[in-house]
Amino acid sequence: MRKITRAGVQRRLSRYRTELATYISGDRPRRLDESSEVDFAGWLARGGGRKSAAFPDVWRNLDAVPFEASARVGVLLHVYFVDLVPEILEQLDSIPVEFDLIVTNSSGREVSIDASRMRRVRNVVVLDIENHGRDILPSVSVVNAGYLDPYDMVLKVHTKKSEWREDHETLAGSGGDWRQTFFSDLLGTEQNVAAILSAFSDDPNLGMVTARGSMVGPEHWGGDLDLTRELLRRIEMDVEPDTLRFPSGSMYWTRGFVLQGLRSLNLSALDFQEEAGQIDGTTAHAVERAIGILASEAALTMVERPDIQISDPTTWTRFHPDAPVRSRARVVPFYLPQFHPTEENNAWWGEGFTEWTNVTSARPVYQGHHQPRLPSDLGFYDLRLDEVRQAQMDLASAHGIEGFMYYYYWFAGRRLLNKPIEALAASDVQKPFCIMWANENWTRRWDGRVSDILIGQDYDKVPATEFIEDVMEFLKDDRYMRVDGKVVLAVYRIGQLPDYRDVIKHWRRRAHEEGVGELLLLNVDVAREFDGLKGTVQENGLDGSLGFPPHNLKWEWISHSGLKVDPRFEGNILSYPAMVEDAVNKLRSLPESVYPGAMVTFDNTARRQWKPDLWYGSNPYRFRRWLTAAVSAVAGRPETERVVFINAWNEWAEGAVLEPSDRFGRTYLLAVRDVVRG
Repeated sequence: MRKITRAGVQRRLSRYRTELATYISGDRPRRLDESSEVDFAGWLARGGGRKSAAFPDVWRNLDAVPFEASARVGVLLHVYFVDLVPEILEQLDSIPVEFDLIVTNSSGREVSIDASRMRRVRNVVVLDIENHGRDILPSVSVVNAGYLDPYDMVLKVHTKKSEWREDHETLAGSGGDWRQTFFSDLLGTEQNVAAILSAFSDDPNLGMVTARGSMVGPEHWGGDLDLTRELLRRIEMDVEPDTLRFPSGSMYWTRGFVLQGLRSLNLSALDFQEEAGQIDGTTAHAVERAIGILASEAALTMVERPDIQISDPTTWTRFHPDAPVRSRARVVPFYLPQFHPTEENNAWWGEGFTEWTNVTSARPVYQGHHQPRLPSDLGFYDLRLDEVRQAQMDLASAHGIEGFMYYYYWFAGRRLLNKPIEALAASDVQKPFCIMWANENWTRRWDGRVSDILIGQDYDKVPATEFIEDVMEFLKDDRYMRVDGKVVLAVYRIGQLPDYRDVIKHWRRRAHEEGVGELLLLNVDVAREFDGLKGTVQENGLDGSLGFPPHNLKWEWISHSGLKVDPRFEGNILSYPAMVEDAVNKLRSLPESVYPGAMVTFDNTARRQWKPDLWYGSNPYRFRRWLTAAVSAVAGRPETERVVFINAWNEWAEGAVLEPSDRFGRTYLLAVRDVVRG
């Protein structure tokens, strides 16, 4: 019989209230006419992001991109009016650091760039594209191709004339006046650009800087509200009309992630109307507004040039290509090793079983549900291969991730899923790692409880004191992760261990005797029903705890209205935004002994098809909001102690995945890099 807990009762009450609300309201989705280019149902019918994000096929055969050695600052220039190009190139000479120039050309004429006119340009490419979707679709195509991925900072400009502005009822000045304001505020002089870059360097949550008079609000929705709503449904976001703020005119300095994250919308030419001189009510206008909404969702601020704040006017130099890369925190994702066959899994689940078996069998349970979740860059890998682990390490390093915390499975002296970490230890890969003893039962329900046990913990057969002997070879490794000189070792359910305080004392003694030194013993912050501890970690003989969402955060059930939930579904649909809000609030008063965690999402449909727990509303922008709060919470600690954990690197069957996917590309990794570099 399952133990009844207060948290469990609260979760059930919340769920019943939500189910009642769903019953009363019915299941009536909101959507545009199906003839609209961005109609959500139409997008799903076209594949819903299942295919690679779209960009012109001819770009795939270009030798010039991606650049072999990129700068840290990129300029994205869209050309329609060729006669304005020389003026823009002259303005770009005011950028005080090396930069790359990516030009999209929809003029129908040849555009050649004289790099000699710009002292600091490093790489230049001109990408021809159809005149479709104004400057927005060409920019999105560059994002989809991954050509913007290398950049910490991006300047977006285009050959803007805006002749319609001269006859506008409320906007003053001509299109030429507006263009000159952009150039003078965003470029103009080296001192001006250095000040803008220093403002970004000083404030890790400054997202966008535009020209004076160009940051606008809800009065500029025009005919774009419903279009924007349909677009953002793709990443399970709603729109609050009264909070709209966005940089009009589509020229600005921006943190690279704001644009890089647009990959998650899976936009293509099919989403954009044909050009007919429209000044409102198109997908291009909706994306322009969505960019502001997404920046705000990522906890990034947007300001006009006169309002930037600078504490140190010299920090712009960090954007030099050869400047040291700073790291605001030591980000450590959890790492699942269940991507290679084992004798045990062959016996329990069938010959050749790996986690991919579950992942590929998942099916959606509501309209637009991202299932199955499939890998992209790394493919369906096998962790027995050295090249796979090296590729993972390279990806992690490139995006600011310090190392992995391996789930370690040890059952009464028996290792399971041990080949990846043993191969890592035997290799010369220079990447930090650490261990969490995942000391829960393996069950057919994939929930670690006491029913349907495949293999369980047996502390009578082999006492928990012996665990330290088993992992000692890893703790002695020079690459093993330390905090303030102490070796990091975590236990998932330490309260389950008999006489765990005595066990902890034994582990500490043996570590000293073997020359490992001090241990930093961490309890995973789990619920009481998962053997969570009473009292403080110090009272329990530990050094601290680590956050492991979704444990011990807000579980808020959401209405099924509009989701078209499959009638076979018997699981739980919960609110990711509510959990993020709860987590961010708790991070404002984080105890020194707690190392926070953030969660990409959680969705175990792949393991429990019609009875999963899944969180609705996760996307790369909202994830960035959570992660930046976690990093800020440890910012005042000594550098080595600024550790933040992420669930997870590759929990594919639970949806918690930083690795590149078919649906999101590298956008979650880019969110991590943006937060860590600041």
